[in-house]
Amino acid sequence: MLRAATVHAALTLCILDRLAPKTDRARTVLLGGGEARKFCMPDLLHLLQKLSVPIFLVSSMLAMGLTLDWRVLLAPLRNMRLVLVALALNFVLAPAFAWLLTVVIPIDRGHAIGLLLLGGAAGAPFLPKLVETARCDFTLAAALMGLLTAGTILFLPFALPLLIPGMQADAWSIARPLLLLIVLPLVVGMLVKSGADTFAGRAAPVFGKIGSASLLILFVLLVALNVRELIGVIGSGAIFAALLYFAGLFVLGWMLGGSKPEVRGTLGLATSGRNFGAALVPAASSFHDPKVTIMIIVGAIVCLVVTFLAAIWVKRRTAPHGA
Repeated sequence: MLRAATVHAALTLCILDRLAPKTDRARTVLLGGGEARKFCMPDLLHLLQKLSVPIFLVSSMLAMGLTLDWRVLLAPLRNMRLVLVALALNFVLAPAFAWLLTVVIPIDRGHAIGLLLLGGAAGAPFLPKLVETARCDFTLAAALMGLLTAGTILFLPFALPLLIPGMQADAWSIARPLLLLIVLPLVVGMLVKSGADTFAGRAAPVFGKIGSASLLILFVLLVALNVRELIGVIGSGAIFAALLYFAGLFVLGWMLGGSKPEVRGTLGLATSGRNFGAALVPAASSFHDPKVTIMIIVGAIVCLVVTFLAAIWVKRRTAPHGA
């Protein structure tokens, strides 16, 4: 479900309203007391985007939590081999592969930094919906998302300064949006399910529909608000590097995922789906080069295309096995 996955890419754009140029086509809106202010259509679109992002994340995580049981969620994490492989893929091979591409492909320094930030940001919140589209292991996807989100909070502030000289990353700035918009609603949903299972069963589809409605809006805004930036990177090598990166991560996850196609597909999607919101926090706070943020936007769009196509491929591979 491409539009379901797209919302996480939109999460990475929440900060961009501060950077976006203002248009001259402003309208004057009279407020109470006779005061006037300028109101720009791009401002409205950015505001709509900013509101839609937390609405989607909270509603989708609540919907997921309302359908999950604590014991079921933690069960996949008892497979120590799977946990170690997932951690190695996302926090060793993914950053190393990003670094290798920046060395091999001659891209701008700002674009290279953006790719490195993506390399250290795992735990995409759209992973469960992507895995659901691929008809793989939904419970494993939710467990991996929680594991990788926690790993990102610990990894980014301490490891990226080693990869990017001069960079500083504040752990709490990275952790706060992830905890509030992803972990907290997931936990609340699971608590409600444990205490009121019937209510949880009725509420989960409602929150799912709310999230889906916001996705359609965000899908359009993701491209519409960044057309100029996206055109600017054509021919720079950034798009090619992103294509190689996300496709390569999926292949690595698939190859190291074991013998079961459902698990291999889930691990491949979990590795190739990056946490763009987490990557954007140090990009906005530690770098003044707009190319860093633009690369993350490009990566978001490319990742969505690659993972969506990968999900379709996995769905076809797992169908004969009754997935």
